[in-house]
Amino acid sequence: MMEPAEAESSLLRANLRLGAVSLARHQLGVVLALGCERIVCLTQAFDEHISDLKSATEAVGATFHLISEPRALAGLVTAIDEVVALADGLLAAPRTAVALLETGPVVLVQPVDSGLAAGFERLDLNHADAAAFRVPGRLVDRLAELPADCDGFSALQRIALQGGVPQRMVPAAALAEGRWTLVRSEAEAHSAEGHWIRVQTEMSGGDNASLAAAQLAVRRLGPALLHAGSGNQAVAAAAAATVMLGVVAGRFHWVATAFILAGIAWVLLCAAALLARVERETLHLLSPRVLRGRVFGWAMDGILVLLMIDCGSWLPGQNLADRAFAPVMLIGMCRFVPQSLAAGWSRWLGDRGLLALILAGLGAAGVLVPGIELTTALLLAAGLYGARTVGPGPKTGNT
Repeated sequence: MMEPAEAESSLLRANLRLGAVSLARHQLGVVLALGCERIVCLTQAFDEHISDLKSATEAVGATFHLISEPRALAGLVTAIDEVVALADGLLAAPRTAVALLETGPVVLVQPVDSGLAAGFERLDLNHADAAAFRVPGRLVDRLAELPADCDGFSALQRIALQGGVPQRMVPAAALAEGRWTLVRSEAEAHSAEGHWIRVQTEMSGGDNASLAAAQLAVRRLGPALLHAGSGNQAVAAAAAATVMLGVVAGRFHWVATAFILAGIAWVLLCAAALLARVERETLHLLSPRVLRGRVFGWAMDGILVLLMIDCGSWLPGQNLADRAFAPVMLIGMCRFVPQSLAAGWSRWLGDRGLLALILAGLGAAGVLVPGIELTTALLLAAGLYGARTVGPGPKTGNT
């Protein structure tokens, strides 16, 4: 934490903010994800940023140290240790960094032309550095031979290369997609923030309509929510308020409105879960998740059953058990049928926002109860067809 963000600026690169937290806090998340047990900051001053880093480090059981010159690192490292170093201003996606650095000593590099253009340091004719390396602790002692005012990161990186530590190229995709970048000014931090949110909200397992809508909302509004200090809690609270309005609308038999509000609440819950994942994975937070998918999934199923019971045009004399049967069967089919269908269909059947929209259309058309029964029958047929297509598993003999 030594380099100024811009010329003649008192703001350090390490204190530039993305998603309401400093670059140094992002880097702390990376090294904690790598399992580092001691965190060392090279800096000239103790301020509130250092205090925040110290608190976050000690909260997960690691120890925190401050040094004012690179040579002091030798007193904190033994020959059997390994040292992970990140340069001022590096913003790296934790999963990418762990994949590149977890296997052992390595100096990360990239093509020289693109690296120099992005602000990284030249290493040789063909390579620029990638602002991160992992080296054996025994090499740190050689810092004692250098002047006190040397650039500690560059010096130790060159010591590592001279000591035979292998190089590894950072994937071009990581550089192009914003998963590995150098941030040197407030303008670059603002530009990198959008890429960072996009990387953190990628969904490798596919998505459905509600998740796609939530992803779009988080990518557009997530930085503002994080900078406001509210994050996923504010979105979760908005979801709770929306679903309560839906329940009230159901009590007044405003059928379409009730289900539309329930669908909006589901999208908000998905957005809150995405924001929680951004905060948890980027910062390596070890606190319990604010939202758990199974919990709010079952809660939304209960709300939809309640709305179907309240909003349906049931026959006179039907008791609660009679009225609840079809709604409960519908939700049950939405949960059990995906197990016998292809993954794509399974994702769509798990979309409670889409289900709420379908129920809103049935309610607006005045055919909510017949629509529930028909949809349940169709899902049952789909499940039976899927089970027949997949067939029973292979039989195994006794051993």
